[in-house]
Amino acid sequence: MTIRVLGCSGAIAQGCRTTAFLLDDAVLIDAGTGVGDLPLEALAKIDHILISHSHLDHILSIALLADSVMRERVTSKAGPITVHALPQTLAALQQHVFNNVIWPDFTGLPTPENPTLRFEPFALGDVLHLAGRDIEVLSAAHSVAAVGFAVHGPRGAWVYTGDTGPNPALWQRLQNLRINHLVIEVAFGDEDAELAHISQHLCPSMLDIELRQLQGSVQVHITHIKPGDVATVMKQIAGLTSPHLLSPLTMGQVMVLD
Repeated sequence: MTIRVLGCSGAIAQGCRTTAFLLDDAVLIDAGTGVGDLPLEALAKIDHILISHSHLDHILSIALLADSVMRERVTSKAGPITVHALPQTLAALQQHVFNNVIWPDFTGLPTPENPTLRFEPFALGDVLHLAGRDIEVLSAAHSVAAVGFAVHGPRGAWVYTGDTGPNPALWQRLQNLRINHLVIEVAFGDEDAELAHISQHLCPSMLDIELRQLQGSVQVHITHIKPGDVATVMKQIAGLTSPHLLSPLTMGQVMVLD
């Protein structure tokens, strides 16, 4: 099982892509701008998209992906791509994106009987069985309804927190998991701690408090840093005293879980 990092930035700039991960070949976890770097044949193999929340940097490739692969999916009789998310997130996608104003409604195209997309709600705590993998829906604490995900493997879990501020419920669950990789966001530097608090993101000092709730020594990958803030934020993180192995997530990085 492999997870490939397609995007890990909090915004766009040259060489930066927003959040997206590819699990093996068939499952996309979040759908930021990095999805567009995949060749068409790889895009056409994606059968499932898991969305952590409705913010644009995590959803914006769903619409263009549907348009790009519609013909290939029909020709191969692959069936619709299933978008899995909280009911609130799916409602936001239907109302604000696939509304035939911002973008065509691909849940009814090319035909209502054979659409390119189908929406499937999940709930916090659900374990989804997709493409031979077990993926658990984790708690997140953000400014909109949001979740994280744990991909379970035989030797441990890959955990992605999604966008989240301080979240005791997450750490309570993670205490009972064997974690191989933890991908966690740090959207702001400590100089913007108040903004991080208001928007329910993390900054380095808040990350330090959160990670103290996680026992042992875990590989921790920092994601969602704004392009112009990477050096500052990582310098502040380097100053933390932590038993965990902290490093920035990088584009193209591949994590092998079994």
